[in-house]
Amino acid sequence: MKIAEVSKKLDISADTLRYYERIGLIPKVNRDKSGNRDYTELNCKWIKFIKCMRNSGMPIEILIEYVSLLQEGEHTAGVRKQLLLEQREELIQKIDELQQMLGYLNGKIEKYDSLLMEKEKELREEVK
Repeated sequence: MKIAEVSKKLDISADTLRYYERIGLIPKVNRDKSGNRDYTELNCKWIKFIKCMRNSGMPIEILIEYVSLLQEGEHTAGVRKQLLLEQREELIQKIDELQQMLGYLNGKIEKYDSLLMEKEKELREEVK
C-alpha cells in the first residue's frame, strides 16, 4: 500500500508516517522499484498501535523505548508491560480530571437552565 493510501485509511498524515519511520517506530517499510514506500499489513498494525498509544498521551520517547525493547526480545516483556501499566495509570488520571471538568460544566449548564426556567415563568405570569 502506498503512503497516500495508508495516510487516508488510518487518518494520519504522510509526514507523520515518514517521521515515525525515521525514528524507528515503524518497522522497516519496503520500497517498490521506483523507491516509493510500500506498506504491508504488519506496518499498518504498527501504525494503529502507535496511533493508539499517542492518542492515550504516551510520549514519543516512551514509545521509542517500548519498540526498542520489543525488538530485543521476550526477555523485555516485564519492562514493556510496566511501561504500559504506567501509561494506563496516567490515562486513568486524565479520565478522572476530565470527569471532574465535565461535572463542573454540567453544574454551570444546570444553573443556566434554572435561570432560563425562572425567566420563562416570569414571562408566563406577566401574560396572565
